[in-house]
Amino acid sequence: MILIGLILLVIGFLTGISILWTLGVILLVVGAVLWILGSVGHAVGGRRHYW
Repeated sequence: MILIGLILLVIGFLTGISILWTLGVILLVVGAVLWILGSVGHAVGGRRHYW
C-alpha cells in the first residue's frame, strides 16, 4: 500500500493531476499506520503482522 501511494504521488506530481496526488497521500498514510500497528504487535485485520 505504501508503494502504491508513492507511485500515485509521483504520477500525480509529474502530470499535475490533483486527485492522484490526494489518493497517493491517503494510501501512504494508511499504509504507514497499518505498518506501524503490525510492527508493534497489534493484530491488523485478523493478522498478527501486516506487510
